[in-house]
Amino acid sequence: MSLDLKALIFDLDGVITDTAEYHYRSWKRLADEEGIPFTREDNEALRGVSRRESLRRMLKGRQIAEATAEAWMTRKNTYYVEMLDLITPADVLEGVTPLLAEARARGLKLGLASASRNAWKVLDRLGMSAAFDVVGDGSSVVNTKPSPDLFIWVAGRLNVSPPQALVFEDAEAGIDAGLTGGFWTVAVGSAPGEKGHVHIATMRDADLTRILAALPR
Repeated sequence: MSLDLKALIFDLDGVITDTAEYHYRSWKRLADEEGIPFTREDNEALRGVSRRESLRRMLKGRQIAEATAEAWMTRKNTYYVEMLDLITPADVLEGVTPLLAEARARGLKLGLASASRNAWKVLDRLGMSAAFDVVGDGSSVVNTKPSPDLFIWVAGRLNVSPPQALVFEDAEAGIDAGLTGGFWTVAVGSAPGEKGHVHIATMRDADLTRILAALPR
């Protein structure tokens, strides 16, 4: 792909802020109540995927009725939303604010693509509701990550093509979605493994000039 960058698109959890601990505690509480073994290692497999897919992975092949699945997902979400009230603007990850400022200074558009249906609430708690030109969440498309649909949905509303957008993701499912959709990708942390065009350890390392220079030509 040639580089004609016009937009940055961000995942939310683990990229803009770290709500992974809240997700873990919520799923863990549900699992304990239902007698399902669930560890922090199990929780790593839930990064970046929808609530339904998270439940499927947590069950590890166990079959439950659809009504039960809906009730369990609602209960987990209730636990999670309660904990979101603890979020403040201080929970924006270090490196995010200067990266967004640099992108704006370059005239780049900004999008957010989160599998979470609570994305707007999290952004509101962070004081970032107006930080992005387009926000896509778990309600925006039918097929969420690792399907590329959510990134494509956001890109379309930003009026850019996938090769004109750079995706920041901390989950393997998200990187897979970006790559499948034809986007440039920045893998944050170790969860995506060797996937992604550029790798950074944390958002503190998200220097846009260096990232652009590191993209393959």
